[in-house]
Order: sequence, then structure tokens, then C-alpha cells
Amino acid sequence: MTYSQARHLLLLPLAAMLPISAAADVLTLQSRVVTATSTERSLQDAPATITVISREELASRPVQDLEDALRGAPGLQFTGIGLGRRGVSIRGMGAEQTLILVNGQRINTAASAIAHADFDLGWVPVEAIERIEVVRGPMSALYGSEALGGVVNVITRTATDHWRGSLAVNGGVPDHGQGGQTHQLGVYAGGPLIENVLGLSFTGESRKRQATTDRDDPALSELEGRESQSGRVTLHWTPDAAQQVDLMLASGREDRWRNTSSPAGPNSRVEYESQDDIERDQWSLSHTGNWSWGKTTVRAYGNTLNRGSSDSRPTSSKSWQKMSDDIADATVSLPLAGNHLLSLGGEWRRERLEDDSLASGKGKATHRAVFLQDEIQLHEDWSLLLGSRFDQHEEYGWQKSPRAYLVYSHSDSLTIKGGGGRGFKAPTLKQLSPGYSAIGGGGQFTIRGNPDLSPELNTTYELAADYVGDGWSASAGIFQNNLKGLIQTVCVADCGIRGRELRNYENVDRARIRGIELGTELDLPLNLHWGINYTYLDAIDRSADQRLAGRSRHLANTHLKWSPTPGFDAQLRGEYVGSQLGYSRNVAYGLPAYSLWHLELSQQLTPDLTLRGGIENLSDERLADDNVLFNYPEPGRTYHVGLSMSF
Repeated sequence: MTYSQARHLLLLPLAAMLPISAAADVLTLQSRVVTATSTERSLQDAPATITVISREELASRPVQDLEDALRGAPGLQFTGIGLGRRGVSIRGMGAEQTLILVNGQRINTAASAIAHADFDLGWVPVEAIERIEVVRGPMSALYGSEALGGVVNVITRTATDHWRGSLAVNGGVPDHGQGGQTHQLGVYAGGPLIENVLGLSFTGESRKRQATTDRDDPALSELEGRESQSGRVTLHWTPDAAQQVDLMLASGREDRWRNTSSPAGPNSRVEYESQDDIERDQWSLSHTGNWSWGKTTVRAYGNTLNRGSSDSRPTSSKSWQKMSDDIADATVSLPLAGNHLLSLGGEWRRERLEDDSLASGKGKATHRAVFLQDEIQLHEDWSLLLGSRFDQHEEYGWQKSPRAYLVYSHSDSLTIKGGGGRGFKAPTLKQLSPGYSAIGGGGQFTIRGNPDLSPELNTTYELAADYVGDGWSASAGIFQNNLKGLIQTVCVADCGIRGRELRNYENVDRARIRGIELGTELDLPLNLHWGINYTYLDAIDRSADQRLAGRSRHLANTHLKWSPTPGFDAQLRGEYVGSQLGYSRNVAYGLPAYSLWHLELSQQLTPDLTLRGGIENLSDERLADDNVLFNYPEPGRTYHVGLSMSF
């Protein structure tokens, strides 16, 4: 045994207690990121706590949407939002407080207008993703409302100087015989149309998952079926060495279906099939200039989501919701005085909603914002970020979101960073509409809008350290979120009487969420690589003096990778979700802890052809089958196989 190998073995017990800020290999800290500042920084020196998920990581396991892609990232929990769907919660914040971006651009936040919507997770074909940057902590100083808990920024692949492409085919079969089979086909191609002047990139995807029947009642669906097709094309024009113009068009369609039922009397029910038809459209036009005096970015873009809902009952009629955003923004970054990088920008956004549940059938809002940011190199080892965004809302006037962050690079190996900021989330058009009325809780109550709502506010503080050693890396972090004015539904009349209970949206909650993030990545003997991350959450509802529902105190992810030969990889992944509380009419109930384990194998057949396979959910955890209090199921043990080809 060599000295280096012996040292790794001695460090193993200590490393199990240390953290990792990214879910990839040891060298991930050298990645370049843009989400934390809108300017390019190294991951290690970025003024935020960031996880980068690379394309290579996504290719090693079955990924159908953004939820699958984010699994394993530290500080994230995938909470139930109804109908067996999941939302992405960052550091214990609500799923609706996570802002999803594509190349730094907003997409429609469907969860703000449509109950049980996870449609934000399916905008980008998997084969189009270059990497995903996850910022943990509010980023309203750059992105405004909805970034109250954090940001997930999907960076897509772009054309290069030479034509290249890839094709991926994947399929999965559960072993319980209750449906749930999956298949997926994705393609990417990109390259020059006119050398050094005009490039093209294209991505297309088709995927399907059959519905999974309920184990105890085969007439019902435990998991809905899904089928989608999407495509994305981008033209890249570089008129000279200093400028680039990008034009992007994307479109997608998704169908979802499930068998469900509703009460028809004291001892009877009506069974029927419900269906969602989702259509997505995006466009963007951007200009980037790298000038001798600085950098400029000017963009105009828009996105539209149409959702039609229907069911097979004779008396049912189809309902539609249409959400659209039109956005224009601009940023200029100027190096000043040798140690300042000053960024100034502005944004105009028009948000529109068409929905039958609104009294007028329509709602709209216009948002305007300006931001100022200064990245200051105080010393060779010290940098400071100061910034604030000022959002003008039609209902609330100007909202400010300041942020300050200090980074100390003790050496090439050790970085210490920390700071604080303030974020806000404006109420949705539905929540503010006095004419909004909708049935909730499966017919139990009616919800009405409230024009007197205030924005939700979050003040956060964090301190973290990262270390990159010879064959290992580690980081540790602590954070605290102080929340004010969280919007909840509150009973105002006929409480507890099914069908008559009336609820209003109100600002009622004061909450505190604090925690610790730990992990490590470590090269081991015998061509093994091991990583683990752990998050402890202490989430308290101060208004009611009780734990917040749906937040596990303990979250952990681990992976062990074995690469005995250049062409073969085997990986064992594990996810641990600790026990959590739920509340029903203010009575607490507990949900037990659970673990998920996955095995993935990869064999390179030729330099351009790779065969992949494995088993997801080795122990066949179903959750909702085992405990009826879980409002989200797991698909169960699934065997998958795939083939990827590059050209």
C-alpha cells in the first residue's frame, strides 16, 4: 500500500463528517458558474453556496425531468404537492419559492396559478442540458420575486466550431406488474452553418411513462401516466469577435392521465379518468457584446404555458388556464479602478393569466426592476460583493432586495465565504384577485382571493468553507432563514363543515429555518470514489410554536463509484429522508424516515457507443403503499437499460 493510499484510509472516518458543495467529483470546484452574480466566476470563489450537476452525471443515470436530474444534490427535498407530484424544496423553503431558470431566463411558474402543478420541471429536454447550477439561499437581489428559497438554472448546450451530436435511448420496467413502464428518446446536434459566423444547435425528445395502478385498489392510479414531445432550436450568429446574437425557439406538448374517483354519497363513489394537456412555447433573442471597456447583454424573450383539464364524467367540461410572460432585460458590466466590476441592469416583465376561476376570466401584472452590483477585489485573497435589486410592483410599489457576500481565499485549497441577503415573493394574481374562488381539499372547502395581502419576506445569513485536497474535497456550511408573512389559507367561516368551509389567503406565518450542511468527496484505493452530503434542518413555525410540516430534519445523499477499467463504471447511490411531521386540522401526525438505493452500470462498447443499465429503488420502497399518510409515492423497483451514441 502506498503512502497516499494509506492516508486516504486514515482520513475516511473524518471525511464522513465533512461536507461537499457539489455532487460531482473532486475537481468540480474548478467549474465556472454564472448564476450567483450574472458574471462568470469559479465555483470555489462564487459568492453563494452552489451545486453544479454536470452533463456527465446526468448521463450516468435515468433522468426524465428536472426532478430526476436534481436528485442527490445537497439541501434539496422533493416534497409532495398533491396528485402524486413533487416540488423542489431548497433548505426547507416551499417548492413555490424555488425559481427555475433556463440560461438565466425565467419560465412560467405554473405552481403560482395551478394547483398541484409541477410543470416547471419539464421545459428542457434532458439531452439539451449542459449543466445545472443550484443556488441555495434567496437570490432576489438578482432575480426578484420567486427566488425566495433559491434558484435552479438549467444551462443548455451550444453549437461548437465542429459538428457534433448525440443520441440516447432509455427504457425502464418495474417488477411489480402494475404499469409504470418508461421509454425515452433524445437527440442533439450542433455545429457551424457558416464557419466562424453562424452556428445551429437542435435538441428533440420523446418520453413516456405508463400510469401505475394502486396496489390496494386497481381501479385507481397511484402515479399518473405521462407522454411528452419537445424540441428546441437555436441560431448563434457571431458577426465579429466581440459580438454574439442568439435566436431560440422551443415548443413542447405533454399529456397526463390518471384514474381517480370522487364521493357520490355516504357509501358510494364515481370512478373516472382525469387528463391534463400541457403546451409550452418559448422564444428568445439576445445580444452579447464583449467590448474593450466591458460587457453588455440585451435580451427579449417570452414563454407561454397552456393547460387544459378534463375528465370522463358525462357532466364534465374542459377548463383551460393560459400563462404568459413577456420579458426584456439588459445588463452592462464595467471594470473600474482596477479592483471593481460594476454591473447595472434593468428588467421589464408583463405577466398575464387567463383562468375561469377568476371573476373576470383574466388577470395581468407589470413588473419593473433595476439592480446594481459591485464585485470588489479588496485584496489578493479577499473579495466582496455588494448589490441590491429594486422591484416596482403595481400593488406594493418599490421592494428592495439587498445582498452582501464576502469571500476569503486562504489558498488555492481553502476558501471561506459568508454573507446575508433579503428576498421577497409577491402574491400571485390569483391570491390577490378579490373575485377568485376555487374548490379545494377534494370538495372540502372553498378558497377566495385577498387583495390586501403583503409580500412574503426572507432574510438569510450563511457561512461556509470549502477545501480541495489531493484526492479529496470537503466543505461545511451553516445558514438561517427568517421568514415573515408566509401566505396560507385560513378558515374564516363554517370551519370543519365539509363543502361549506370558507377559507381566505392571509399573511399569517413567522418562521425560522436554520441548518447545517456537511459532506465530502474522496478518492479511495481500488479505483473507488465515494461522496456523501448531509443536511440538518431546524424548521420552526414561530406563529404556532411548532415544527413546520413536510420538512425532514435529516437529509443525506451518498454515492460510491467504481471504475476498474477505462470503459466500465459501476455506481451505487443512496438517498435518505428523515422523519417529518404533517398536520391535519392542527393535529400533528408523523411520517417515518425512508431510504432509496440505486445501482447504475455503464460499459463503453466503442469510442462513440455506450451501454447503460441498472436498478432504481433496489429495496422496492413504495411509500404511499406502506403508509397512507404519505401524499407522494415512489415508483418501486425498476430495471432500466439505455444506449447512448455520440457522433
